[in-house]
Amino acid sequence: MGVDIKTLLYQVPGGMLSNMVSQLKEQNAEDRYYDVLREIPQVRKDLGEPPLVTPSSQIVGTQAVFNVLMGERYKMATKETKAVLRGEYGQTVKPMSQEVIDKVIPGETRLTGRFADTLSNEMDKLENEMKEWKQQDEDVLSYALFPQVAMDFFKYRQAQQEKVDMTQADTANGAYPV
Repeated sequence: MGVDIKTLLYQVPGGMLSNMVSQLKEQNAEDRYYDVLREIPQVRKDLGEPPLVTPSSQIVGTQAVFNVLMGERYKMATKETKAVLRGEYGQTVKPMSQEVIDKVIPGETRLTGRFADTLSNEMDKLENEMKEWKQQDEDVLSYALFPQVAMDFFKYRQAQQEKVDMTQADTANGAYPV
């Protein structure tokens, strides 16, 4: 891409920059590159100065691309931008632009606490679903993260413990070989 001495002005990390260039290429709008670079600091300010690390850097960059391509700030906002404005990514260092909040998510409730506190606890439900297979606490976590793989493993483990030959019955169904 070459050397750009204005890099310090725009403060765009490499991953964010490459994503932005890719988005502009998809839209045949590479000529808008510098317009988007100039838009990024404004979007960042509007969103309360989130850190330019994943995922917030991608949210800021994508929204800047939308603003430039649409010819109007926040004419179209991504679902991630809306989530930032609602507080779903946490509180920002500085206040967000009330004008942008009113334009993008008018009348919506904003979070003032942790987003995780709005989620229901599913561990009890998951533990109940797989209780016949649970031998240790880690089994519930395995099931929560990888339900199908975990179930195959639990069946294989049980067959091993009970000395059942599963080579004929379950290997055709994708179970672990014995």
